[in-house]
Amino acid sequence: MIVQSAKKAVLVYGASSSHIDPQYIEAARTLGELVARRGYPLISGGGRGGLMAAAIEGAHSEGGYTIGVLPQFMLDRDWQHPLLDEVVATDSMHSRKQTMAARSCCAIAMPGGIGTFEELMEIVTWRQLKLYSNPVVILNTAGYYDPLLEMLSKATSLGFMREGTGLLYEVASTPAEALELALPRQ
Repeated sequence: MIVQSAKKAVLVYGASSSHIDPQYIEAARTLGELVARRGYPLISGGGRGGLMAAAIEGAHSEGGYTIGVLPQFMLDRDWQHPLLDEVVATDSMHSRKQTMAARSCCAIAMPGGIGTFEELMEIVTWRQLKLYSNPVVILNTAGYYDPLLEMLSKATSLGFMREGTGLLYEVASTPAEALELALPRQ
């Protein structure tokens, strides 16, 4: 029987697609390994493909504890990763995001598609509204997020966002840097 981890987890968002450049998959796997080595559980959307799977497998390879949070419809389709130590079922995508955030000590957004963009923008909005007080880090592997970061800068310069909004998140180039920015000093 697996005992639920009491420690707050490192939340990772990332692509569910595996049809991507291997450099992104390797960075996600490395991030998972580093999370486990630091002694933190890894919480994610729990998918069996893409960067989510790579991070889960990386954490698992280092003896880490992994938590997947999936809406029931995804579990019904067997979309969860088989190596998860804990699977949490939710009734909706929205409650999935709330559950992951509530169980986390920080959030790291790896490269991904529309779902990852949506998760990242929501957690940054929650920080702005003071609904989430933990660090948020954008893992900008190979400059993946450069266009988004430019768009956010443009929105600020045109007055659509307040100055200082960039303080709501930090940007890292490597998994090690992302974890250093995300986790409290030990």
